Amino acid sequence: MRVMGVDPGLTRCGVAVVEGRPGVRPTLVAVGVVRTSPGLPHEFRLLRLEEGLTAWYDRYRPGTISIERVFAQHNLHSVAGVAQAVGIAMLIGARHDTPVELHSPSEAKAAITGSGQADKKQVGAMVARILGLDGPPRPVDAADAVALAVTQLWRGGVENRYAQAVAARRRAS
Repeated sequence: MRVMGVDPGLTRCGVAVVEGRPGVRPTLVAVGVVRTSPGLPHEFRLLRLEEGLTAWYDRYRPGTISIERVFAQHNLHSVAGVAQAVGIAMLIGARHDTPVELHSPSEAKAAITGSGQADKKQVGAMVARILGLDGPPRPVDAADAVALAVTQLWRGGVENRYAQAVAARRRAS
């Protein structure tokens, strides 16, 4: 199974593609970020994000997109931008009839480190260890995207196949 992980953000949106199956060490296919300039008008930042994520999708053709679920922060302006980035990633999945799964930050941390309270340094270190890398992907948004993809492989792969089949049947009707 090939999963595209997305750590949503407007300035830096982490993106990773991981392949794997239950019982086998996941393989990192690609990792990076889609960047937009804070100086651009907001609508053009969203357009650049959509173009960048679509390019990743078109290049790697994932079977699922795993996105970090938006959670409340103190800065509501920041949350609004992140929520819009989540929507863009979900739209790309829908446009290509690709299942989309949302995972909370604590769910991804728990899947990767065993603790939902892990910090970014711990997540990065475990991502590197799980994938057999020399060090964590940089920047941290990229490591978080890898963690989201691995979380989907480990927690969503088998469990969600039935739900995906039902959803595909509904869309076809």
